[in-house]
Amino acid sequence: MSKRFTVMVIPENGEKAHRIKVRRGTVGFVLTTCLVFLGILSFFVYSYFNFQIDAEELRRLRLANAEQRHGLQQLATDVELMREELAGLAESEARVLQLADFDIEPKAVPIAMGGIPEQDSDLAIDELQKQISQLQVAIELRRKSQEDVRSLLSDRVSVSRATPNGWPTKGWITSYFGMRQAPIGHGRRFHEGIDIAANTGTPIFATADGVVARVEFSRSYGKTVIIDHGYGYRTLYAHNSKNLAKRGMRIKRGDKIAEVGNTGVSTGPHVHYEVQLNGVPINPRKSL
Repeated sequence: MSKRFTVMVIPENGEKAHRIKVRRGTVGFVLTTCLVFLGILSFFVYSYFNFQIDAEELRRLRLANAEQRHGLQQLATDVELMREELAGLAESEARVLQLADFDIEPKAVPIAMGGIPEQDSDLAIDELQKQISQLQVAIELRRKSQEDVRSLLSDRVSVSRATPNGWPTKGWITSYFGMRQAPIGHGRRFHEGIDIAANTGTPIFATADGVVARVEFSRSYGKTVIIDHGYGYRTLYAHNSKNLAKRGMRIKRGDKIAEVGNTGVSTGPHVHYEVQLNGVPINPRKSL
C-alpha cells in the first residue's frame, strides 16, 4: 500500500490540474495537530465560560454579603436606638414620679441584653431581631406605665385643684369652727364654719375649682353662694352684700364670686365660710 496520498487540484476555468503528493505521516500529523488545537481551544472556551459563571456567582455572593452586613448593621443600630429610647422613657418616668412626690417606684421592665454572635451572621440577625421584639414589648410596657403615671398625676392635680385652700377674703377671723356662744340670742351652738370680718364690698374669692351649685338668699345666711368642687368637697360663702357668681358657672380657685356684706342674721360685715366633705362640715382653718 502506498505511503503517499495524491491530491488533485482542478481549477474551474479548465486549466491544467495540479497534483500534490502528501505523505501519510504528514496527514496524520496535521489531523492530530488540528484535533489537539481544537481540544485546547475547547478547554479554554469551557474554562472561560466557567470563569465568567464563577465570577458572576462571586459578585452575587459579595453583593449578598454586603447587603447582609448592611442589614446587620442597621439592625444593630435599631437595637441601640430602642435601648436609648427605653432608657429615656424610664428616666422620664422616674423624674415625673420624683417631681410629683409619688411614693412608688417606676415599674421594672425586664429585657434581654445578650451579646451578638460574631461567627455566623444569620445567627446574629436572628439574635438582633429577637432583641428588637423584646425591646418593642418593653417600650410598649414603659409607655403604658407612663400613661398610668400621667393619669395618677392628672388625678392628683384635679384633687388638689378641687380641695379648698386659702382665704376666701382679706380680713380677720372673729369666730372659729366648733361650739360657741350664740352671737344673737342665748345658749351655745355649733358653728359649722368660720367668720372672717372685712369691710363691706371686699371681694370674696373661690378657694377651689368647681361649679356653682346654688346662689340663694336665706333668712339666717342672707345672700349665699355654694360651690360644688367634686371629690365630696363643697364650700359656702354667706352674708354677702352682692352675689356675682351664677348657678352652673364653672369656677377656678381665685375667681371673684361675691362681696362681703351683712345680710341675713349678722352682727357686722363678714363672710361666713364653710367647708364640707361628703356633706359633713370640717374645720376651714386647716386649709387657710
